Amino acid sequence: MYKVDDIVSGKVTGTQKYGIFVKVDQEYSGLIHISEISNSYVKNINDYINSEDIKARVIEVNDQTKHLKLSIKNLDNEFRETKNGFKTLKANLKPWIEEKLKEINNH
Repeated sequence: MYKVDDIVSGKVTGTQKYGIFVKVDQEYSGLIHISEISNSYVKNINDYINSEDIKARVIEVNDQTKHLKLSIKNLDNEFRETKNGFKTLKANLKPWIEEKLKEINNH
């Protein structure tokens, strides 16, 4: 039985403009609604899927229908490479580190 805030692994079974369908196990399936994919604007859902396997956080459970509402926003330790690759990280890593070091040294 699943509960809110569990992290589950599943297989992507399909996508629509409004979300990603996930088969979690033999009984449960779920949906990652487009609003639960990113804190930023999501132009193309497929940019957030690297393979058919996906990890997500449970945000709602319906044990009667065996359906989970899922989220991939704000998952800790999850890096998703999009079609832009890691260009944003490469461009910003040094300034982010310098900023954090200044913050640490000022305390």
